Order: sequence, then structure tokens, then C-alpha cells
Amino acid sequence: MEQPLVTGIRVGLGLDLHRRGGDGPLSLGGVRFEGEPGLLGHSDGDVLCHAVADALLGAAGLGDLGEHFPDSDPKHRGLPGLTLLSRVVEMLRDARLRPDRCDLTVLAERPRISPRREEIRGNVAAALDVSLDAVSVKATRPEGLGLTGDGAACIAVATLVPDPGP
Repeated sequence: MEQPLVTGIRVGLGLDLHRRGGDGPLSLGGVRFEGEPGLLGHSDGDVLCHAVADALLGAAGLGDLGEHFPDSDPKHRGLPGLTLLSRVVEMLRDARLRPDRCDLTVLAERPRISPRREEIRGNVAAALDVSLDAVSVKATRPEGLGLTGDGAACIAVATLVPDPGP
């Protein structure tokens, strides 16, 4: 079956990384990993949500996270990654764009992502208001190469499509 040609697709790339040492447990994609130290950051340090949000903003030509959620603004202190991601999706709606797909890779020595992968995918899909099959979550360990130090990083690619609205 031939699929219709979609025009106006936009692609964005996001990257975020933080070192360990933040308050509370590690949060990735809104999933808390109890027993794992959190990541340092003005918000909750959720590198996964931050990378996705930056990819979306980039695809839309709307700047970056630092522009919209500056670390100099105390109202963003401790902001959960999923809340931040949902706010970016609202900005996209205002720009008449909507998320279509997201592919992301977490880089960290620990924790293992695979046991919680579906939970992370579900959280991100819900925040983006897309189906579960539109979100891919992968992980790799730097295996002592020092790429993330004692921390975590995430790379995300996201696509947007025009949203004609109601």
C-alpha cells in the first residue's frame, strides 16, 4: 500500500549531559532509578527529556532549552524533565507543529536501561502525545572511555510535522 507523501517534515538533534551528584535518585525519561545518584543540574538533570526537548526546539527553529528555561531563573529549579518536555510540546502547538517521531540513545556506565525501557518509552510518548511505536529508546555504555565521566548523556533525533490545528 502506497503511503501519502508528507511535506514539511522537520528534523532536530538534541544532546544533553550531566555529571552525578544531584539531589535524589537518577531520573531518565521520568523514571526514577532508586539507589542511583541523581545528576547535577538546575532542573532535575533528566538528560533524556532535555535531549528530546532540545531536538524538538531545534527542529522547530525555536532556539534551545537555555533560552526558554534559563538556569538563572529560580522558577525552573528542580523542574521535572517530563514537565519541561510537555511545555516544549505546548510551544510546538503554538507554532502549529507536532512531534512525529523520536529516536534517542542514552550513554551511561550505569544503570542498565533495558529493564525500564518500556516505562521510559511510555513516558516520552505520553509527553509528546505520540504512539509508543513512534519512540525508540536505546542505551550504550562508554565502557570506561570517559565519554560521560561519572554521569550520563543522551542524544536524541526528533521529527516534527505541520499541525493544521482544529
